Amino acid sequence: MSDDAGQKLARIVSAAIFGLIAVLIGLDLLLDSRDGVGALHIALEGSVLIAALTGMVTMLRRFGRVSTDLARARDDAERWRREHQSLLQGLSAAIRSQFDDWRFTQAEAEIGFLLLKGLSHKEIAEVRGTSERTAREQARSVYAKADLSGRSELSAFFLEDLLPPHAAIGASEEQPG
Repeated sequence: MSDDAGQKLARIVSAAIFGLIAVLIGLDLLLDSRDGVGALHIALEGSVLIAALTGMVTMLRRFGRVSTDLARARDDAERWRREHQSLLQGLSAAIRSQFDDWRFTQAEAEIGFLLLKGLSHKEIAEVRGTSERTAREQARSVYAKADLSGRSELSAFFLEDLLPPHAAIGASEEQPG
């Protein structure tokens, strides 16, 4: 099941639970009023009914906003990828070339790309069908062959020249725009 389908199912189940609570409380209120239960008891259960309905509506609205924001973020990311596809392919080729210069095996290159994508050792192990320990050892091998101390230095090796220098960042923030 995809994340979207799972999230949609969670929203439906959550809303159904709130709705069921509201229906059950409504039925209880109806039965209590027929049995001549006191006004305070009816008022308290009515408050619980209102709280359940408010929770359901609030949750559905919040899920709606989150879904809209997520869809917008995915659209933005996809648009950015389309607009910069040639740059991304060039960067990927340049990274691959550097991996070749470091004499990475195919497995090490794959690990290197997954590390650069930000996957954890556990996620890398799942993607590659290995143990987390194997993924961790392969990552150490990548860092050793590249003569880097870890993931942050690996990322910085490729990003350092792509980003403006620190002084340029500060100057651009000060300019009105």
